[in-house]
Amino acid sequence: MNAREAIKLSIDSAMFISLEYLADLSEKDMLQRPHPECNHIKWQMGHLILSENQMINGVCPGSMPGLPDGFAERYSKETTNSDDAAAFNSKAELRQLLEEQRAATLQALASQSDADLDKSAPEEMLAYAPTVADVFSLQGGHWMMHAGQWAVIRRQLGRPPLF
Repeated sequence: MNAREAIKLSIDSAMFISLEYLADLSEKDMLQRPHPECNHIKWQMGHLILSENQMINGVCPGSMPGLPDGFAERYSKETTNSDDAAAFNSKAELRQLLEEQRAATLQALASQSDADLDKSAPEEMLAYAPTVADVFSLQGGHWMMHAGQWAVIRRQLGRPPLF
């Protein structure tokens, strides 16, 4: 196994777990918050999709498909307190955008050489992802961090643990 395959394995594992946590949740469930001061799942998904788009475009410019007009504004820090379902994309739309972004992420990852993965990340990412490999690895880790909150929400909603 090489570095690209190991990173892909991590990303794929996080995607599997995340999607399983979300599979049986309704649109209403997606607005549940694990705590009053935490973001609901719809906002978190939008944030994750937007972050992935920006980070991978940061290390592989032009590699990611565009997001819908207004997407960044819908999932900004200014919208974290909104519980208005109409202000966010539907679960199906978010899932489709995730799949599009993830396919592009994996294609960009596959195109990296070992030397490319060792390069420094853009300056604005250095504090949390010093190398290109770290930026790609973060795609799985970031989703898993949020999926931990979704496990709590599932329990709040009376769903059994999955893993």
